[in-house]
Amino acid sequence: MSKTALVLLSAGQDSATCLAWALSRYQRVETIGFAYGQRHAIELDQRPVVRARLAAWNGAGLGDDVVVDLSGYGALAESALTSERAVEWANDGLPQTFVPGRNLVFFTVAAAHAYRRGISTLVGGMCETDYSGYPDCRRKTIDAMQRTLSLGLDAPISIETPLMHLTKGETWALADELGGEPLVSTIIEHTHTCYAGDRTHRHAWGYGCNACAACELRAKGWREWREGATA
Repeated sequence: MSKTALVLLSAGQDSATCLAWALSRYQRVETIGFAYGQRHAIELDQRPVVRARLAAWNGAGLGDDVVVDLSGYGALAESALTSERAVEWANDGLPQTFVPGRNLVFFTVAAAHAYRRGISTLVGGMCETDYSGYPDCRRKTIDAMQRTLSLGLDAPISIETPLMHLTKGETWALADELGGEPLVSTIIEHTHTCYAGDRTHRHAWGYGCNACAACELRAKGWREWREGATA
């Protein structure tokens, strides 16, 4: 088992599953989160809850956490995720929820923190299978970022993306494989994905508005996993 990894934790379904994945593979796991002016900032409120639940599940190696204020960047890279406007498709074919360079900024800041902590592995929940239209979620982007960070820091940096080639249904299945019902229940009850920040409406797959793209994808994956599990 490798020594230490730093997980980019937003408290969404994907990053929580990645945290569980990392806890099963590394002796010590630290986490980092980002406050970038996101409309669904309720995810920041859920981060300590998710960490506490996963610590109770399998937290022997769960280490330090930090949340970095990137609100200035969020204002500069304004999108439907950081301002009150409709979530729709832009003329360039990208969704209005695309925050330019978000994952590139996140990985740069995470790598700087990891460097000071003596950590060489970063873990992120990016996925190109259920493709969101975000170019910085593609593995080839991550590979380029990995090379750039290793060169820029003059130290080896590895970026693990365990969900990269999984559908959302397969992500649910991975959580079940890693931790069974206790982990799946934690993801349902305590993670947050909804772009609208809605935690008043409870569904079989968790809380959300059930109308935004994030909710639709999460619900679709849930249905596919449950149908496959009962087939």
